[in-house]
Parts: sequence; structure tokens; C-alpha cells
Amino acid sequence: MRPFSYLSAPDVATAVGAVAEHPGARFLGGGTNLVDLMRQDIERPDTVVDISRLPLDRIEELPDGGLRIGALVRNSRLAAHPLVRTRYPVLTQAVLAGASPQLRNMATVGGNLLQRTRCPYFYDTAAQCNKREPGAGCDALGGFARSTAVLGTSGHCIAAHPSDLCVALAALDAVVEAESIRGVRRVPLTELHRLPGETPHRETELAADELITAVELPALPFAAHSHYRKVRDRASYAFALVSVAAALDVREGRVVGVRLALGGVGTKPWRAREAERVLTGAAAGEESYGRAAEAELAQAAGRSGNEFKIELARRTIVATLRRLHDDGSAS
Repeated sequence: MRPFSYLSAPDVATAVGAVAEHPGARFLGGGTNLVDLMRQDIERPDTVVDISRLPLDRIEELPDGGLRIGALVRNSRLAAHPLVRTRYPVLTQAVLAGASPQLRNMATVGGNLLQRTRCPYFYDTAAQCNKREPGAGCDALGGFARSTAVLGTSGHCIAAHPSDLCVALAALDAVVEAESIRGVRRVPLTELHRLPGETPHRETELAADELITAVELPALPFAAHSHYRKVRDRASYAFALVSVAAALDVREGRVVGVRLALGGVGTKPWRAREAERVLTGAAAGEESYGRAAEAELAQAAGRSGNEFKIELARRTIVATLRRLHDDGSAS
């Protein structure tokens, strides 16, 4: 690990001001991703601005029935909160499906949104990786592709986004609040992360000095009937091969509301808007669920080693929607 300066920020203004003044600075919350990357000489900040003591750790109910979640809320606390468990169970399930209890006790909501890929070539400093070194090339393109994406890829990067939490937030129409010396702005979660294109090192729409301060969930009554399904190589502490976050509202045999997002298959948390379009107004059932999944995955591009994800994603989408329908969550 390289030497760096350390600043414990007493307030948000000091934190964003310090990072604006030092372009090589990074915010430090729970540290579950940044510290690992610093140890492996991938992240090389010259200044670390500790934000862990800022008053951004509250979960508050909004007047419309939604929730405001502070960026420093620990993942374990988020999953256990009564309003999250009852109004947005998909979010609780997604958090509990990720990492270990020890990591969930340290990891923060804001940090989870900004965590970097777990692509093995990104972590291997002997490999070529455009995320780590812009313009270096991408060894994953001709290498071991099992963990890589099939949606949103480019000729410069095929790394899958690793977060479970972000998949659920994408399905729930979450909005991210960020602050800098220029003021506060709000960004829909579905627009926060960038597709790799020709600049895979630019992973979000945030500037380097913008600090995530909160995430807001709008009121969505049928989100109380939601589910997160994660398919992985082992039952504990593994990243998704495919995951699905879904909420389904069926009335008189037809889908009147649906939210669907995918993980493990996209270079960003993947909101399945084409599948939602196909489902809305359709007869609820296996045939419609399969047709919607196929429509969403028509743009998927597999390669040797990860093409299985396309069929796995189709089956997982159908199974998740079937469960929501059959268990009485959709009435």
C-alpha cells in the first residue's frame, strides 16, 4: 500500500471541499472495497477523506410513503429495518444475498453503489484491463469469461457489475442524491452507472468530488410483493451468475404493474424495460413470462464460457415471476 494523507471530515461541506481540492483523493466510508483495492495497488489515492462519522446513517419515512436511506446506513441495518422488510422485501433479500454478515456490518449503502467490478482481470495487475488502465486492452475478451456480462458489453470491456443491492434499487426506481461544492443533484439509479463503451474506466455519471448522501425509494405499493432470486456457484459469499429483482401486480389475470431488473449479466445493474413492456397488460402466466424474458435477452451477446448465462437468465426471470404469482403475492 502506498503512502497517503488522511482527513476525517466533520461535515459534508468539508468532505466534498477536500476532494475537490485534491483530485487524487477518495472518500472512505465502510472501506470494504476501497481498502482492498488500495492494498492490491489498484486504487492509489494520495488523500483519503474519511466520511464515516458524518450524520448520513438514518432511514426516514417520506411523506408519500417512500423511504430516504442515508448513504452511511450499514447494509445489515438496511436489511433489518421494519419498513424495508415490509414495503420493499426485495431489497432486504438482495442485501442478505450479498457478502458475509461481517462485511454487511461494515459496508454502506453509498459504498455499495460505487463498488467496482470483481472481474479477475481487473484484480490481476499483470493482466491488461481498460478499467484499471485506460487504453491498455481487455484480456477478458479472449480469456476466462464465466463471470463476465452478456448485456451492455463493448469491445473494450465485458466486466459484470457485482452489486446485489443495486439490482433491487434499479427495480424500485431509486433516486440517488449526491453533493459537491456545486450543490446537490439527484440522479435516477438506472442512470447512475455507465455502459463501458470506449471509456470503461468511467463507471458512473458522478464527478470525482461528488459524494452520495442518500438514496430515496418512491412509494410503490406492489413492491410489498417482490422477490430477489440469486443464482450462484455456492450458497454463501459468492457473486451472482444471474440474479433477478422483481415486483409483480396481477389483477383479474392480467399484469397491471411490473418492475424487473437483472444482475450478474450486465455491465451495469440492468433494468429490464423491454421485458416490462411486453408484460404490462399481458395475461399473467408462464407463456407471457417466457416471452418477456426472451424479448429482454434478444440483445444479449454471449461468448465461450458465459453463453450459458442467457438461458439461465431466461429461466430465472420466469421462475421469479412464477413464484410471485403462485405464492399469492400477485392477486
